[in-house]
Amino acid sequence: MKTIWLSAMPGIPPPSRKMISFANLCAMERAASAVAASPQRTASLEIEEGQTGIRVSMTITRERLAGLKERRRNLTGRTGCGLCGVDDLTQVARPLPRVGTGVKIGVGAIHQALNVLPAWQPANKETGAVHAAAWATPTGKIALVREDVGRHNALDKLIGAIEQGQIDPEGGFVVITSRCSFEMVQKAATIRIPILVAISAPTTMALRIAEQTGMTLVALARSDSITVYANPGRIKGLLMGRDDD
Repeated sequence: MKTIWLSAMPGIPPPSRKMISFANLCAMERAASAVAASPQRTASLEIEEGQTGIRVSMTITRERLAGLKERRRNLTGRTGCGLCGVDDLTQVARPLPRVGTGVKIGVGAIHQALNVLPAWQPANKETGAVHAAAWATPTGKIALVREDVGRHNALDKLIGAIEQGQIDPEGGFVVITSRCSFEMVQKAATIRIPILVAISAPTTMALRIAEQTGMTLVALARSDSITVYANPGRIKGLLMGRDDD
């Protein structure tokens, strides 16, 4: 049995996501991964929706099972999202601590960090294909940046640098140059980072975890605008319909 799961995505109602996205996903798994080259080689397909995600269980024929065993993939010691290889949805919604009180920052500090961040990205300047995770002071001054092709790895490296440098996670905020999936929020919450800023939108589960842990989640962050999705109390100067200070 092949099991696949996805977290909820913003703005897409479950019925359409179930009918369209999973059909595409299972077709991809059959064809691209050579799990089953055609629907006829799939014995059954079950979709189960729960609070933490949607589980798809696909049973393949014995013929294809033998072929799959010949190309078994190992995920031992992988870095990244931290979820590859997980086969139980209960491991996704793991217990997380409440983040610290943290500092209050102005919207201008977020814009400042975003404006200067490109100068801290030499690998991305050369390739145009590298993510970054940055640690900024309450005034928006960049103190640490880590780059990687993988957005998860960039954040992992930054968290490691914060820990090694014995930097107080409550003393600033993190900026990531990627979308904000729930794993990114989980990682930040693990060391009690109170403010996370992302340039792209968060997923539904990312928002839910931010609310549960007390993290201030800022996304769709640009040099001239931001959107605060969760716990706005740490952001100074917010007015209805405005994000400037």
